[in-house]
Amino acid sequence: MRNYIYSKEQRKIASILNNYDTIFIEDDPYGELRFMGQDLPSMKAYLKDNVILLGSFSKIVSPAMRLGWVCAKREIIEKLIIAKQASDLHTNYFSQRVIHQYLVDNDVDNHIQKIKSLYKGKRDCMVSMIEKYFPPEVKATKPEGGMFLWVTLPEGFSSLELFDIASKENVVFVPGDPFYVNEKGTNTMRLNYTNSTEEKIEEGIKRLSVAIKKLMK
Repeated sequence: MRNYIYSKEQRKIASILNNYDTIFIEDDPYGELRFMGQDLPSMKAYLKDNVILLGSFSKIVSPAMRLGWVCAKREIIEKLIIAKQASDLHTNYFSQRVIHQYLVDNDVDNHIQKIKSLYKGKRDCMVSMIEKYFPPEVKATKPEGGMFLWVTLPEGFSSLELFDIASKENVVFVPGDPFYVNEKGTNTMRLNYTNSTEEKIEEGIKRLSVAIKKLMK
């Protein structure tokens, strides 16, 4: 149902923007990492040339390759090249050559399927461990793709305070507050499930649960 609603909202936004001379910038580094539910089209499928689609090879090839990509009509790309050159002259050339050779020599779609399967198993493990160890007042998302899940503490508790307690338990996370613009997410945090074994995920969640319970006391 969420997939249908999201797709319906995309079409509604596209129908509005098609009436204006407006460029839609779509930052979608995780779109190809969907491992549950129905694959969703990007806004480019609805707006065509009025979209600048952004992605990153660091999410689908190798985390160390901090190299992004842009898909847009030629007129826009030409202007982006000028702006990029004015900003930093050139993106790391060695990384570009490495990625290019990788794409020539390998089936990237097959690689993406492998990491999606791997990530899903780790996602399932973290969701299960959170349900097992976290206090019931703590809420967590159950993502259908990507690399992270979002945790919300009860109102009145701070993830920054939790960070200090958790570090003493030898476990850390990313506090959620910096991800907000207008609102304050002081009681939220982001957890990554892709970079650890399932054994380490369970141990990490156990330690974080101990820290949360200390904070909530």
